[in-house]
Amino acid sequence: MNIGFKEDLLNEFKSDRDKLSDDIIVEVVVAFSNTEGGKFYLGVEDNGEISGLHKAHKNSSGLAALIANRTVPPVSVDVENKQDYIVITVRKSRSIIAASSGKILRRRLKANGEPENAPMYPHEINTRLSTLNMLDYSALAVPNAVYEDLDSNERERLRDIIKKYSGEKNLLELDDEELDKALRLVVHDGDRVVPTYCGLLLIGKAERIQELMPTARSVFQVLSGTDVVFNEEVNGALLSVFEKMETYMTARNSEAEIEEGLFRISVFDFDKRAFREALVNAFCHRDYTMLGRVRVEINDDGLVISNPGGFVEGVNINNLLTAEPHGRNPALADVMKRIGLAERTGRGIDRIFEGSLLYGKPMPDYSESTDTLVKLFIPRGLPDKAFAKMISDEQGRIGRALPINSLLILNELKRSSRSTIAELSETIHSSESKTKSAVEKLVESGMLEAVGTGKGRYYTLSVQVYRRNKTTAEYVRQRGISEVRHPEMIIELAAKNDGKITRADVIELLKIDENRAYRALKDLVSQGKLRPEGKGRYSYYVLIK
Repeated sequence: MNIGFKEDLLNEFKSDRDKLSDDIIVEVVVAFSNTEGGKFYLGVEDNGEISGLHKAHKNSSGLAALIANRTVPPVSVDVENKQDYIVITVRKSRSIIAASSGKILRRRLKANGEPENAPMYPHEINTRLSTLNMLDYSALAVPNAVYEDLDSNERERLRDIIKKYSGEKNLLELDDEELDKALRLVVHDGDRVVPTYCGLLLIGKAERIQELMPTARSVFQVLSGTDVVFNEEVNGALLSVFEKMETYMTARNSEAEIEEGLFRISVFDFDKRAFREALVNAFCHRDYTMLGRVRVEINDDGLVISNPGGFVEGVNINNLLTAEPHGRNPALADVMKRIGLAERTGRGIDRIFEGSLLYGKPMPDYSESTDTLVKLFIPRGLPDKAFAKMISDEQGRIGRALPINSLLILNELKRSSRSTIAELSETIHSSESKTKSAVEKLVESGMLEAVGTGKGRYYTLSVQVYRRNKTTAEYVRQRGISEVRHPEMIIELAAKNDGKITRADVIELLKIDENRAYRALKDLVSQGKLRPEGKGRYSYYVLIK
């Protein structure tokens, strides 16, 4: 008999023919705890064959206690005896787990795609803790660094950025050491003041950054097809790197003006504010214990910004816009906000999406991100003039920017023509109550219309929107096919169904409630176009020819 699936990061098989040692059982549990958790199948061969349990493990009651006693801190597992094999369910730990022997392991995939339990090295422990929001690596003192490793010229650059981007003005009143302490660029080590990783990254001397933080590297690339047009390593103090990246981007970010009557607006290939926030995110959320580079690439398809280190605990591609803002390097992110480079609310991700949504362009995409890499792709795309004007007009009317959920809903209805609350909620990855609230406000503003009632209720862009943008024909096509056409549509469906139609058919066709469906059918009966047949739940209507 075979278990029916293969080993992977979340499933491990171990043979028990020769009695698997307690040490190995504990090590497997430790590895699962230090990764994403999973299930450990004892009595199953690597190929999935169920080979059975050794007599010493027939009674599984002591396994949970054994594991708890030999892990530090103790790990609680669920043990389920399936007669021929045992399933040990291990939960992901919120701390670092070690075997009582001192071994610390984690799960990983080998080059051939098979899983293994490998040692967790010191730098990986820091990565794990920062991912779990238990360690701010950027706030730690840099070993062997001295205060003189900070560059006064870079500090002046920091002051200039505060002025340029309207950062906290009171920071400008501080002397150098007070400024460094206020921004946590330094910490006290006994009677000495030494740089933190945050301080060295932001205003450190280039040669000392290279020596003490060799992982802090970045590159800007431009590709045309498969040809490399531009490839520049951009290293040194982070604020200097940031300015160079923006300069390179500005030189390659084409601008166009869209016009719609008196409406004129300049649109870049890639929104400037969205690019800045994406760049800030890449540097603030990258894992500085890992080798790799922050990479910015412009190619024929769009813009790619990637950084080493996966999403932190609690964040994934489905909840990016709803998860509570928290980063891998809080001290570094805090400085970026205080000096004005980053969105102060911590919702920079909203700005990234807004940069595309405001102009009706394709949305940013994080789908190629992995456990060890966050990869953002912003597609190229022509702006939708009518959509951009609609958004601009509404924002001008209410005197403020539309919330990100409203933009997502409008974008989805532009794409799909009509959707229910449940469908919109699933698409924008928000709760139905929040989605409903946003939709109702858009209905009140006149941007959306509701069609139908009850479970069949759906929403479309309003006729006013289409009229303003001179696309009322499209509105008529997508809306339903207004109620004037309902009788025609019922008759047409009945003809296609061998001359028969039920009330359920009408509800599904027109997305209306049961009462309205009954009235529509009754009207057609009174007009002599349909004849009722049967009673109760078995009733239906026959087309009169």
